Parts: sequence; C-alpha cells; structure tokens
Amino acid sequence: MPHYNVLFLCTGNSARSIMAEAIMNRKGMPIFTAYSAGSHPSGSVRPEALSQIENAGLSTENFRSKSWEEFSQPDSPSLDFVFTVCDNAANEVCPLWPGQPMTAHWGIPDPAAVQGMPEEIEHAFSQTFSMLDRRISLFLCLPLATLDTFSLQKEIDNIGKR
Repeated sequence: MPHYNVLFLCTGNSARSIMAEAIMNRKGMPIFTAYSAGSHPSGSVRPEALSQIENAGLSTENFRSKSWEEFSQPDSPSLDFVFTVCDNAANEVCPLWPGQPMTAHWGIPDPAAVQGMPEEIEHAFSQTFSMLDRRISLFLCLPLATLDTFSLQKEIDNIGKR
C-alpha cells in the first residue's frame, strides 16, 4: 500500500493549517501522514482551532506553531503534497522541497481575522473547519494510483476552487 506525506502551509501556523493536519491525519490514515507549518509562525495555536478539533473528536496533542524550515531539512519527511491554505502563503516564496512534491493553493479565509462577538468568532472557525474537511474529503476520493501527474495536479487545483 502506498504512503503519502502531506504538508499544509499557512503564514502563522496557528489555525487553518493545524486544523487541516488534524483532519488529514484522521481521515487519511493509514495512507496519509499530515504535517503543518508556517512561513512566519505565530508561536501558538489558536484555542478556537483546538476547540474545533476537539469538537470533531480528534486529538489535540502535540500541536504547535512551527516554521516550514523544519520540513526543508535533509532529515525531514519526504513530502508528496504541499498545500497552502491561506492567501499570504500562496504569494510567498516557498523553499525548494526535496522530491518535487505536488503543490496546490486551497485559499481559505482566515478565521483569526474575524472580530466580533465570541459566537461570530466561533462560527468563523467552524466554517473554516468544515471547508477544510470538505476539501480533504474530496482529495481523499481521488484515485491517486490511476491518475497521471498532470491529471492529478489539475484535480487537486480544482479542489481548491470548491
């Protein structure tokens, strides 16, 4: 059985990429292992993101805000897919990833930018979690073993538009 490593990137690695890592590690196991990182990590994970992860019955252990540089080292996991999940990360220069993984931008609005009542903020994080869950579910339905590289790249790009 094939095994794939997936990295979810965001600027701060405090919410979207963390939630995506949690979702992929649950839904994609044992074929996928997910990681997350940020181009400018905030240094902490948003409690609202951890709450969404817990509400979905997923573990919140070992989540931390970390730099993408951790995944560009020689002893880092070999990456098969790298997805940016925020607009800022898509516009930044990414490091060269060994093995030339497939990349795609799945831009998702930043729930941490929402201001207002606690219910409004919670709703923004809930919507973000649902969007990530839907896109990851669609990605996991792709027949990876039967698609050529061009077709697979086209499909993962299309998922980012849904």
